Amino acid sequence: MPVYRLKTPLSTEEVAKLRVGDTVYVSGVVVAARDSAHKRMLEYIERGEKLPVDLRGGVIYHVGPVVRRTERGWEVISAGPTTSARMEAFEADVIEKLGVKLVVGKGGMGKRTAEAMKKHVAAYAIFTGGAGVLAAKAIKRVVDVHWLDLGMAEAMWVFEVEDFGPLTVMIDSTGRNYYDELRDEARRKVAEILKTIDWPH
Repeated sequence: MPVYRLKTPLSTEEVAKLRVGDTVYVSGVVVAARDSAHKRMLEYIERGEKLPVDLRGGVIYHVGPVVRRTERGWEVISAGPTTSARMEAFEADVIEKLGVKLVVGKGGMGKRTAEAMKKHVAAYAIFTGGAGVLAAKAIKRVVDVHWLDLGMAEAMWVFEVEDFGPLTVMIDSTGRNYYDELRDEARRKVAEILKTIDWPH
């Protein structure tokens, strides 16, 4: 499978090349946002307010980082991905209205997000769960933090990263969703197995 090293902001042309199974490394700016931050982003849009970060061509990472304040500023201790399904209710609108090009998390996302990615040329990739320290090593510095009133894990963190990855593409801009394919295949196999069982009468 191809390996891509991308720099933010990501272009439509770059994202259009990505396919399910490709490996991606990202350098530049990554914005950490979980469900509370997603909800607030959409509230800002509804009120016609400007967000504190321009997400056009941007990367959103579903993560609640462990961060500590030091004399030199913020230090990220761990930044493992959180379950992306929590953001399913918001992500399609965020992609459409804010121009996000790559979403990173774990566990997959649903049909509405996949449809938005197809329509607006975006992709979803996973980072290995349980590898939070590895992710933190790719974060060179905390550029900024917004909405700390939501709590450290739910705030919007702006990270400068270098070779953040490996990320594996699970939904591409054709709308192909690996997790949906896997579920469909599992259902087919279960049905086939059930047919072979000699049930007691």
